[in-house]
This record gives sequence, C-alpha cells and structure tokens, in this order.
Amino acid sequence: MRPPAPHHGTPLNASSSTTIDLQPLPYVEDASDYYRRIRTLPWPVWLDSGSATRSAHSNRYDILSAAPCSRIFCSSDGDCYSLDRAGERTQHADVWQALEQLLPSEAVQLPDTPFCGGALGFIGYDCGKEQQRLPRQIADDAQLPLAQLGIYRWAIIQDHHQQRSWLLLRDDTPEVLRRLLQELLLQPQQADSPATFSCDAFTPDMSAGHYHDCIERIQEYIQAGDCYQVNFAQRFHAHYSGDTFTAYQQLRQALPSPFSCYFETDEIALLSISPERFIRCHQNHVMTQPIKGTIRRGADPQEDAGLARQLLNSSKDQAENLMIVDLLRNDLSKVCTAHSVSTPQLFALESYANVHHLVSTVTGTLRADMTAVDLLAASFPGGSITGAPKIRAMEIIEELESRRRGAYCGAIGYLGFDGKMDTNIAIRTAVASGGQLYVWGGGGIVADSDPTQEYQESLTKVRLIMDTLEQCGARPA
Repeated sequence: MRPPAPHHGTPLNASSSTTIDLQPLPYVEDASDYYRRIRTLPWPVWLDSGSATRSAHSNRYDILSAAPCSRIFCSSDGDCYSLDRAGERTQHADVWQALEQLLPSEAVQLPDTPFCGGALGFIGYDCGKEQQRLPRQIADDAQLPLAQLGIYRWAIIQDHHQQRSWLLLRDDTPEVLRRLLQELLLQPQQADSPATFSCDAFTPDMSAGHYHDCIERIQEYIQAGDCYQVNFAQRFHAHYSGDTFTAYQQLRQALPSPFSCYFETDEIALLSISPERFIRCHQNHVMTQPIKGTIRRGADPQEDAGLARQLLNSSKDQAENLMIVDLLRNDLSKVCTAHSVSTPQLFALESYANVHHLVSTVTGTLRADMTAVDLLAASFPGGSITGAPKIRAMEIIEELESRRRGAYCGAIGYLGFDGKMDTNIAIRTAVASGGQLYVWGGGGIVADSDPTQEYQESLTKVRLIMDTLEQCGARPA
C-alpha cells in the first residue's frame, strides 16, 4: 500500500510555505533493517511500537530518523545548550526553553502522519528536579546527561495498522542528506555477521535490608501526613562489551512493548522497553495513561488468569492507581480548558511478557494559548513515577534513593513542529554509557505496603530485562 500523496502546508507566521514530501518505502513488520541502514548517521533514533507481536493496546507507528539539524544537551550538572550543524552553541535556561525556541509552531497538518519533523529524544527524570529547584542530594556517580534531543527534518514512518511505510522529507532537509538517504535506503542490505554483545551479572546498588529500611521510612512520612504514596526505585549496574543494538533486539523480542525506543548519541545508548504512555497530544486532544498496579504472570494459564483477577480486584492497587489519576487530572487542568479533563477508563488490565498492569486513561483539551511543550512541562515528571503529592514525594525520593535516575522515569518520544506529541514513561529502560549498563526497578509505596513484597516487585519488573541482557552472548542476534 502507498502512503498519502505529498502534502503542502503553510507554517504559522511564515512568508513561505513548507513542503513535505512522502515517498513510499517497502513495508516491513520489523524496522530493524531500516535502523541499520541509517545507523551510520549521527544520533540515530527508533521509536518502536513493538509491532513484532502486536496486541490491542499497542502503538500504531514506528518513527526512525538520524542526523538532526540541531541537538539539545542538558548535562548532569544542569547546563543546557544546543548545537546547530555548524557547531554554533546557544545557551538555554532549561530544556523547556530550548524546545520552545527550536520548535516553531506550524499550521501544517497531516492527519495520517504522526510526525512531520521536530524533536526526538529523551528528557530525564532529573530535569523535573531542576524545574522544581529541589536540592541535589543523590550521588551522581555515572554523570549521565539529564536530556538529549535532536531536531529532525526527515523520518522513516511505518504504519503497522495500514501496513505501509514512507520516507518523510521536509523541504529544508539538506540536499546532501537527501542524496545520502536515497543511497542508504535503496542499496541492497549487506549480509553482515551479527554483532556481538556480552554483559556481566547485574549488581544492585542497594541491599535488600536497606531497601526495607527506606520503605519503612517512607511509611513513617505517610503516617505523619507528608504524603500518600512515594514511588521508590533502586538501580542495578553491570559491565558490558559489544554492540548495544544487538542487546536491544534481544530485549524487544523478549519483551515487546508499545512504547519502546533505541537511541544512540555520542554519550549514551538508550534501550527502552516501556509499556507506559506518558502524554499524547494530537490536535489539542490530550491523553495520559498511567500504570499503577502490577502483578507477575502465572506459570500456566490457570494461575495466570487467577493472578490477573487478583490484580483487578485489589483494593490496594486500585487506591494507588486512583491517587495517581487524581494527581494527573490536576496536572492536566493547569493547561487544559475548563471542565475538559475527564477519566474515561479506570483500572483496565494490560498484560505483558512478565507482568500484568492496571492502566487508567485521563483526557483533556489543550488550551489554545498553550503548546505541547507547556503541557509536557506542566506534567513533568509523570505522577505514576513520583507519588503524591508530587513535590513532597520527589523530596523524599531525593532523600532516600541511592543513585540519580537520569533518563529512567523521564520521558522518551517526539514533539513535532505541528504541535503533535507522544511520549512514554521511561520505565523498563536500560542506559549504556562508558562500558556500564544501568537499569532501575521500583514501585509505589503506600501505608499498608509490605516491604518484602515491594522489594520483590522491584525485581520482578526488571528481572527479565536483566536476564535477557546477561544471556545475550549465548543467543544469535
């Protein structure tokens, strides 16, 4: 099938029109081949909807790009700046200001195309701490960037519902890049030997005993009235060698998820197998879908169905979920039109390879004087990974967690020139940097949480990720 015909649109406040050409490409269910072809270019990114084994709640599109015209950096010390293709540096107060300045609004709309050019990348959890001016207490041994996003003017887009693919090229895509893309996408794929990857066993940065102590301290804060819920996490690390894209391919096979991503920069590789949407904004319609409530999968269909029923009927998990729904309703109300925020779905069951989740949906209508960047900033970081109330929960996280979160629990996705946005919550996410792999696992702590069960849940959520990475060397890529 062919994509829609090339579209011509006019950007707001511009004297000349923006032309967007859509050129058909062969559809493939697994976009790994397309990613390999563009991977030689700087800052390649693949927003991956986990299409290999799609389910009813999966995402529809894959978006791939590379060679951005500008790059946004937020270093571990909070310094935020951008570099254009010529290497000229512009300083920004924070990542939100950088995005507002580098994403001019355009009126062009392609209804069947999610991304018409714009920002792709990640904003780490710790950007939320900077935004709230919270003190920095957690050890920052890895010195990971707080945010990295590119401004991209072309993309490969795959529509898995319509089974079609196309190359999107804006008229401001440099001619030299256009020619290079044609060469990369049209030449026969070389049958290269699979790249290797190996990973040592993961080590937790916190003992089980200390984890229990932290949960008890959180419960003391809850009893004192400081908060209702705190999302507490621990970090695991391991030394690795080889190709992290090989590792990502193994992860996406083991844990296909609708909001996955593989992103490489000069500093890090991001391997995200996230099941959770943070915020989507299309034509001013806003949606967030928090996950809160988790239980393991069963060893057989009967046990699995019983565990799913147990989660669906759990008053504790429903209460936790509702706390976060209320928090997100409040966040959206800051930027949405009056009385537009609603909750069309509560406590829906979503099942993945290793766990069942409870997922709710909150929607609203973005105000005309607000942008997608305003929406993301007003809601950041996501309430499902902080707790409630948000600021006090973040203060407690800063006091008790042993290592900075970095990209973990931030957001990965796109913000387009046309105002469209879709982002995940960066859970089930590994960060590779300097020969080390980092993963995090945690959960929401409430007054009646059992420390032993909470510790086990923090392992359950990431055990399959760690096992897959540790066993990569024994599997074909």
